[in-house]
Amino acid sequence: MLTPDVSPFLAVGVPEALFLPLAAIAGAGLDWLLGEPRRWHPLVGFGALAGRCEAACNAGSGRRLRGLLAWSLLVLPPVALVAWVVPAGLAGWLIDAGLLYLALGGRSLGEHARRVAADLASDDLAAARRHVGWMVSRQTAGLDASAVAGACIESTLENGNDAVFGALFWFALLGGPGAVLFRLANTLDAMWGYHNPRFAEFGWAAARADDVLNYLPARLTALTYALCGRTRTALRCWRAQAPRWKSPNAGPVMAAGAGSLGLSLGGPAVYHGRLEDRPRLGEGRPAGGEDIVRALRLLRGGLLLWLAVLFCGGLVRA
Repeated sequence: MLTPDVSPFLAVGVPEALFLPLAAIAGAGLDWLLGEPRRWHPLVGFGALAGRCEAACNAGSGRRLRGLLAWSLLVLPPVALVAWVVPAGLAGWLIDAGLLYLALGGRSLGEHARRVAADLASDDLAAARRHVGWMVSRQTAGLDASAVAGACIESTLENGNDAVFGALFWFALLGGPGAVLFRLANTLDAMWGYHNPRFAEFGWAAARADDVLNYLPARLTALTYALCGRTRTALRCWRAQAPRWKSPNAGPVMAAGAGSLGLSLGGPAVYHGRLEDRPRLGEGRPAGGEDIVRALRLLRGGLLLWLAVLFCGGLVRA
């Protein structure tokens, strides 16, 4: 990324060290105000391109290598292009803020979760099951109200990392190109990172890349959840329960989040017609519909904490 021209900011007395924190605040503010674009979202086009690429490449022998090449072809050129073409000065700052906005999905996540909470509040269990099914990959048709709430909260906690904190972490390190790198890699993991006959080999590179890019953000997200709630309980659950979870990054996030909220999550769930005996996460009572709003408050408090840390760090450097 080109070195920004500081004159437009210095003219109004803004220290150079605050450029990136202010861009982060602007991007997060746009997500909070506008949510994801209803039309012409770049990720929709990217997903369609990834689907065509997978259909053409996921055949024959050497599927791991094919998957790695497909991942590299889809992710690395856009990131390099953004790093190369973003202009210096105020225009570049605005583009960086816009790229972060497109990489975030906090408002969309909140809208999905609040819809489930509203269904449960009105005792419309059928609608709650249907709407939580848009958030999770498990079967939801037979879930009771508490299980629906638990599934929604698990998704909110885990996607808090994927849709908010992970993108913000890489933006803080690399600016707009970092946010693009994380969002594209995370999207391919969501599309290809399945342990089934179709994707076990081809999606291996996408899953591993997402694990690497998410390693530090996931643990910072877990720490954030702990600091914004029941800290000791969250840290204890993280330490004891996260290693049992099959995902190395979702485990810390969900265990700390459940402990922070004082809830018992996890447990058996049906995926694609097969019962999986998942470990328990957190400690306390079962989840209820009102706890979905508490989970969203935890996520919002964590976001404000991250933005405050970024801004204060900029002030210290200034």
